[in-house]
Amino acid sequence: MTDRYARSRALFTRAQHSIAAGVNSGIRKMEQPVPLYFSHGSGPRLWDVDGNEFIDFQIGQGALLFGHAPAGMAGAIGEQAKLGTHWAAQCELEIEVAERLQALMPAAELVRFNNSATEVVLSALRLARAHTGRPLILKFEGAYHGWADEGLVGFCPPADQWGDEEHPTRLHPSQGVIPGVLETFVVARWNDPDHLRRVVERHRGQIAAILFEPIMCNTCCMEPVPGLMDTIRELCDREGMLMIADETITGFRFAPGGAQQALGFSPDLTILGKAIGGGVPFAALTGKREAMRKIIEGGVVHAGTLNGNPLCLAASKWCLDHLLSLGESHPRVVSDLGRRLMTGLRELAGRFGIPLHPQGPGPAFHCVMTKPGDAGGQVRDYRDYVRRHDAPRWAHLRVCLLENGVRAIERGLWFVSLAHEPRDIDEALVRAEAALARHAAEWKSV
Repeated sequence: MTDRYARSRALFTRAQHSIAAGVNSGIRKMEQPVPLYFSHGSGPRLWDVDGNEFIDFQIGQGALLFGHAPAGMAGAIGEQAKLGTHWAAQCELEIEVAERLQALMPAAELVRFNNSATEVVLSALRLARAHTGRPLILKFEGAYHGWADEGLVGFCPPADQWGDEEHPTRLHPSQGVIPGVLETFVVARWNDPDHLRRVVERHRGQIAAILFEPIMCNTCCMEPVPGLMDTIRELCDREGMLMIADETITGFRFAPGGAQQALGFSPDLTILGKAIGGGVPFAALTGKREAMRKIIEGGVVHAGTLNGNPLCLAASKWCLDHLLSLGESHPRVVSDLGRRLMTGLRELAGRFGIPLHPQGPGPAFHCVMTKPGDAGGQVRDYRDYVRRHDAPRWAHLRVCLLENGVRAIERGLWFVSLAHEPRDIDEALVRAEAALARHAAEWKSV
């Protein structure tokens, strides 16, 4: 039988002689049956080095809101490259990008640029501690905020180390973390406003900020229950804490002004990444003037040789101009396409007796593969997800989808981009039908 990933396998074997573990981000090693190597993409389509074509719903881990290789962005980067790639100084582009962010997001009174959202998270937490003079950050169990020491506290702890319902653990998934970092965090369960109030009360006067994804996209795409955003805002105002929205994924995807516009709240600081650069390494910290005061005064160090890189700024300006040009049509189109895809997957799964339950707003959603005997309903928090999601069965289906030319993220997350069209969704569902049929036939013997 022909190996459809033969060249990817050969390249991965070769890479392990020069690249640690053969990949440049640990999560990429999760891809089965082998980490794939790609040659080019166009719009919502992607081709690997073996010539396999995929309708792509991984879409650069969510970074490619505008699809693969949009011509306008490539042109903007190319024109800037002719003028210079890096000055470690100021250019007019950085003002133009900042002004566009102000126009899109009312809470973005001031802006600072970085090269990755992980850097921005570190900047935001440093700023919050300096602003309040307090040591602790409150985050939610299962939430991902970059791969640095601070961003991964409480991320995906194993079930036998969760801690009790009232006191979630502050475990870190990596070795080599500075031990004291864990002591600077408090972890609360997502989607339980009463529990959140109790956690804040227990640590009253010690918490500098509440850090959260407005929709917990990195873990099962869990939308906030009614009142949660209002509770966070109320507690932050009452206790003098900063409200920090990590919109690395949600930014620009659920509304031109991000999830904060869609859900109707105003954070003190916002973390932006992924879509803001359309696939180039670019990120931003935005915030209200008072929350940014310590940076303005110089009390908080925020630096970086490549901050405000002109190539990245040119790409971001194109992305933000494209968003502004869409007006009220965004995010309606991607929401409709996402819901159409979710409905189609749900109906196909039902036809084959597969317990697959997509959940999420549409522009992003997660396919929950429930375990036998599951009672159904939305997954609400990290513990609920671990108890109910059949990860091995989803992994098998994901390989079946891949082999039929549909690419979703390994952990079950799907993104719809502005490049996807109704015909792409229809074709993806035709391909998914074959994948679900194969999974239904094979899983019984696994």
